[in-house]
Amino acid sequence: MPKIPVHSSAPAEGFAAAPFAALDATAFPEIQEVKESVSAKSKPEKKYRVVLRREKARRGGKTVIVVSQFPTHLSPPELENLAKRARKSLGCGGQLIGREIELQGDQPERIRTFLDGEGFAPVGL
Repeated sequence: MPKIPVHSSAPAEGFAAAPFAALDATAFPEIQEVKESVSAKSKPEKKYRVVLRREKARRGGKTVIVVSQFPTHLSPPELENLAKRARKSLGCGGQLIGREIELQGDQPERIRTFLDGEGFAPVGL
């Protein structure tokens, strides 16, 4: 089958001239409605309760904030990813020990804000 050259400078005819001309614009939702529904879903719900506590013992006088009592359905890799995002977002050191995240420094307000954004409901402190 021989190839037929198509010239792009030629005027478009038929279907190629206006491919969406036959569509009814009233069948589609308005843009304003779509933006409202997207913005409502973008903020995660506060589903999971976690406990914050301040510890100084056995750390040479240094203060850490311990985030504990995570839901049991969160796997260790998910908790490790959460700890990594927390360290990166807060600009501090920290580690995952068992099912608790220890974050260095006395910054409970920043940790609370971070956990709110991740969908947790922090209590304590």
